[in-house]
Amino acid sequence: MTHDPATPTGDWNPEQLKAFGTDTLDRICRHFAALDDVPVTTAANAADVADAIDSALPSEATAFADILDDTWKNVVPHLTQWNHPRFHAYFSNSSSGPAILAEMTAAALNVNVMLWKSAPSAAAVEDTVTRWLAELLDYPAADALLVDGASLGTFYALAAARHRAQPDVRHHGTSGQKPGRIYTSDQAHSSVDKAAIALGIGLDNVVRLPTGATSQLDPAALSTHIASDIAAGYTPIAVVATVGTTTSGALDPIEAIAAVCREHQVWLHVDAAYGGFWRIAPAIAQVLPSLAAADSLVANPHKVLFTPMECGALFCRHPGALEAAFTLVPEYLRTDTTGGIDYMNYTLNLGRQFRALKLWWTLRAFGIRGIQTRLEHSLTLAARLRDALSADPRWHLANDSPLPLLCLRISGADGLATRQILDTVNSTHRTLLSHSELDGHYVIRVSIGNIHTTADHIDQLVAELTDAADAVVGTPRPLASATATHQEVPAS
Repeated sequence: MTHDPATPTGDWNPEQLKAFGTDTLDRICRHFAALDDVPVTTAANAADVADAIDSALPSEATAFADILDDTWKNVVPHLTQWNHPRFHAYFSNSSSGPAILAEMTAAALNVNVMLWKSAPSAAAVEDTVTRWLAELLDYPAADALLVDGASLGTFYALAAARHRAQPDVRHHGTSGQKPGRIYTSDQAHSSVDKAAIALGIGLDNVVRLPTGATSQLDPAALSTHIASDIAAGYTPIAVVATVGTTTSGALDPIEAIAAVCREHQVWLHVDAAYGGFWRIAPAIAQVLPSLAAADSLVANPHKVLFTPMECGALFCRHPGALEAAFTLVPEYLRTDTTGGIDYMNYTLNLGRQFRALKLWWTLRAFGIRGIQTRLEHSLTLAARLRDALSADPRWHLANDSPLPLLCLRISGADGLATRQILDTVNSTHRTLLSHSELDGHYVIRVSIGNIHTTADHIDQLVAELTDAADAVVGTPRPLASATATHQEVPAS
């Protein structure tokens, strides 16, 4: 095996970096060119995958060509291919060309966006990009920053809410405090519960109100429960509403919930991780609720805006609220920040990636009109799938969301048939769907939103679902009008 002629005490020289980088980009381009023929999931088991990768810690340098070969032989084929046109599980998302190159550039620069002084222009790019995002969300943000995703964004927002409701906790802890409570729906994301655990609020104080058939948080029930808890000596910390629930894409009535929060002086946090940026698409902008009344808000560019993981956005309408909860500046981090932003004061993170660059490149490379066109395309594909399956009487569409997320189950059958169909489709490894439970029923979730997905891919999915349904529950019965004159043949 030959080794790369790197200087023992230095990095690759620029010529090597260019050559190896060109080889890597060539592999990536070949991957995308052949993506339709790439399985979405691997058929290998966990032991086989581990055996192909596990090895002794290398004591000597390995030729980069061998590393590249090993990656494309043993790693890439055994990934779940999230950036694939037939990936419809969880939330279908994308990493686009400009974002891929920006991620590489940010890694090369390797700046830490903690203090303004530590990365002045990176902080400026983040400030500009988050202002753009707030504009797209029509949200009056006083403070905004990028985080790794909505789960931590929700934690940070609830920490700010708790600080406002119980400011003594910062210095004295929770001992002696009235129990704090967080209110949300039974469809809210599990990140709400994890935030309650981490903040010391506790799972017993997360009040998950039932939603019923609408999958929406009921403002009247919310108001009644908050009033009852206040009378019982609890301290309401926050209400968490959702725009685009994980299971079904349901939309909580934000303005009505905000009115309840104002009445009881409770912080309103909105989890718009999935649904927030879909308001960019003109076709559904008017049916999505306004987010303007939220005290804090999270929305994930990596779910909708063709930007790779990890890229979430956190917004707060109250200037200084996040800083009040998190600012702690030791002497070695004291600098002159006149006119700039010290992002380390808004969260727990001291080391912070230059996440804003990939958003800055993507939004500029496509423009808002280009983003709108691509989002509208996904909505059209979702409508195509919905129309195709509605023509088959075996299928029941279990949700009614304007977002490109469909929940399907077999009509009149128990959950076993739906589960078997999901397993049948996923077992081919050509497509990946996920599942959940909605209104007491097992459902197949189909998420559409990858930048590579076309009408042909949706037609292939329809065929796969139809073939699986044929195998599990049999072919559709003929319509009554077509069989009205049919005469049964007596048994011989």
